[in-house]
Amino acid sequence: MVKPIYLYGSEVLRDVAAPADLSDKAYIDGLVADLKETLAKAEGCGLAAPQIGESVRVLIVDGRDMTDIYPYLDGFTRVMINPVVLEESDKKVVYSEGCLSVPGIYCDVARPDSMTVEYYDENLEKKTETFDKFACRMVQHEMSHLDGDLFVDHVPPIRKKIISKKLMNISKGRVPARYITKIK
Repeated sequence: MVKPIYLYGSEVLRDVAAPADLSDKAYIDGLVADLKETLAKAEGCGLAAPQIGESVRVLIVDGRDMTDIYPYLDGFTRVMINPVVLEESDKKVVYSEGCLSVPGIYCDVARPDSMTVEYYDENLEKKTETFDKFACRMVQHEMSHLDGDLFVDHVPPIRKKIISKKLMNISKGRVPARYITKIK
């Protein structure tokens, strides 16, 4: 089911998400289906459960629509349940980020160039995988949501000041979006 995407200012986006209960496969399957349908409707490249109002450590990333810019993302899609970073590179790289919960705002953010993550996939099989380039960026961005962290928290203070009025408008629901949104 397509769910509304919670916008900047919603409390659920600032909560540290609880681990998903792996014994409740029906709940996880439903949540993953909702995330996939909502992401497809919103035309994004990643979505975390808190963004649809579920404070649980589940996310999806899908880079298949970005292959014109990043050909190596051909076929790249992941469901990650209870992901944990095992290792990050010291090298940082800057990319411009946007977010479905912060529509219309894009900022350069420095994050590690690569990382190794342990997680459960949608079949509840444990995986360990190393990500780099933009795939790493997508996973990092969505994992940040699980810790109540948004990309705008990582921009320099002067940039945050420049976008503060836009952020205030988003938190009041005064922002156009091509998908269903919610503030709570």
